[in-house]
Amino acid sequence: MRQIRNFSIVAHIDHGKSTLADRLIQTAGLVEDRQFHDQILDAMDLERERGITIKSSAVTLPYVGPDGVEYQINLIDTPGHVDFSYEVSRALAACEGVLLLIDAAQGVEAQTLANLYAAMENDLAIIPVVNKIDLAAADIPGTLAQIDKELGLDPSEALLVSARDGTGLAEVLPKVVATIPPPKGDPDGPLKALIFDAFYDPFRGTVVATRIVDGRLKAGDQITLMASKAQYRVEEIGLFRLKREPAKELSAGMVGYVIAGLKTVSDVAIGDTMTLAANPATDPLPGFKTVKPVVFSSIYPISSDDYLSLAEALEKYKLSDSALVYQKDSSLALGLGFRCGFLGLLHLEIAQERLEREFDQSIIMTAPSVRYQFRLKDGRELFIDNPQDYPDPTHIDESFEPYIKATVLTPNRYIGAVMKLALDRRGISSSLGYADRGRAEMVFEMPLAEVIYDFYDKLKSITQGYGSFDYELIDYRANKLVKVDILLNGEKVDALSIITHKDRARTRALSMCERLKDELPRQQFKIAIQGAIGGDIIARSTISAFRKDVTAKCYGGDITRKRKLLEKQKKGKKRMKMVGQIEVPQSAFIAVLKSEEE
Repeated sequence: MRQIRNFSIVAHIDHGKSTLADRLIQTAGLVEDRQFHDQILDAMDLERERGITIKSSAVTLPYVGPDGVEYQINLIDTPGHVDFSYEVSRALAACEGVLLLIDAAQGVEAQTLANLYAAMENDLAIIPVVNKIDLAAADIPGTLAQIDKELGLDPSEALLVSARDGTGLAEVLPKVVATIPPPKGDPDGPLKALIFDAFYDPFRGTVVATRIVDGRLKAGDQITLMASKAQYRVEEIGLFRLKREPAKELSAGMVGYVIAGLKTVSDVAIGDTMTLAANPATDPLPGFKTVKPVVFSSIYPISSDDYLSLAEALEKYKLSDSALVYQKDSSLALGLGFRCGFLGLLHLEIAQERLEREFDQSIIMTAPSVRYQFRLKDGRELFIDNPQDYPDPTHIDESFEPYIKATVLTPNRYIGAVMKLALDRRGISSSLGYADRGRAEMVFEMPLAEVIYDFYDKLKSITQGYGSFDYELIDYRANKLVKVDILLNGEKVDALSIITHKDRARTRALSMCERLKDELPRQQFKIAIQGAIGGDIIARSTISAFRKDVTAKCYGGDITRKRKLLEKQKKGKKRMKMVGQIEVPQSAFIAVLKSEEE
């Protein structure tokens, strides 16, 4: 165990985690230059295109120290986005230390602080690493000052590297060996293994990434998953090189994979404890929790004939993404579909893109919504994430919506613009501090529903890309919530209904009506588009009818001839309005989902 080191790289988005991991893998000689490509640990095309890590991954790096001792260094690469923070927390629980990466040009940002606190909670050794020192905009003295003042770490311990051109990389692994302690654990005790990730292999089923805390595990052992109480027989164990490398045994302190005949990723809960059925551990490892979805949206096939194909695609997608939750749903406007729960807006976007790309699905998603709480007059409490399930307003005693604590780090010159953006979204400023000369840290408490649309995009826009944002859910708070329905010629379109705050209802309804007016095709009759709360109309737009000039053939004569023709046309339009059907094109639903201020 003295020759094992387990560490993770954590950083704000786009500070160079994956690039540093690439260089460490090259330094360790795990990949030949001709087989190397950027973001080598990121398996999905989507990850490479967006330059983000979606799934955490592990790799074992062989390293011979200056003293000639051979070390086994396990690097666990983690996603940087806030949506996947639970996955990051489980990866940190499998480590003894972290490299906290800071961009020399951007400095300390919101998620840098969030990651530091997460590492401290897990009592990990922290090595600050200043990356991108080769950039022209790099401010190394300023970044070191921020490490001292904002993070409270010793700047003299910081490593100065450029993952892009390789400067300073030779010092990283020796520093990891010297600073990060070896794992503790009892190799002869009952097996306790933390599951920190799982992914799907089409030939072998679910592959579980695990950190052995106590005990030993080998092929043929019967294991129990402590949260689900399910039992499986281990078929293969091994280490993560760039490819899976089978091993005879995994013992305390080691990180590796387990293949045990698990059919789907849903059979495994991230953070669960694995133990032997014959000699089980008395209690599981701490910190396990069930991941709960935060953002909800309904998915429908563009053609109703593709419903079964979409159902099959979601089943296959769920194999590789256990965080997705879905159930059957239906809409009068869009037919049969599925109500899905996501960890956040990025998770929703990725699911949408992967369904379209990998499974060739043409889908439409309804406006994202959050889970609201309603207390009824008879004492019952309801949690509702779909506007179609909104209870009768006469039965509602009180309504609550989820609130978040949002931390924004921004240069001082943008404080006013950020403050206005947050207050427009019903945010309450709880603190404003100056992280260092020129940068402010602002903390707001605000409703999650106001953030899930376009808050992050707007923040990046008004701060010219320098603002950073991190959030955590805090609680539910009482607010006046109403359901806004969209009516087309008096008929409700259920797929366009939304639940929103009473003060924002008219603005949202007007915006939706205007967008629909631009998208719906004109008919031979007038179309009224209305936004309503119950029986009260709060917004309206009208699409005027096509009109033929029926009086064109009258070139003189009595005016009554023209009136007669116009009256005849009027009756025809009225009759057509009674029998005419309004087809809502898919583009109209997509247009309504866009930000109302774009």
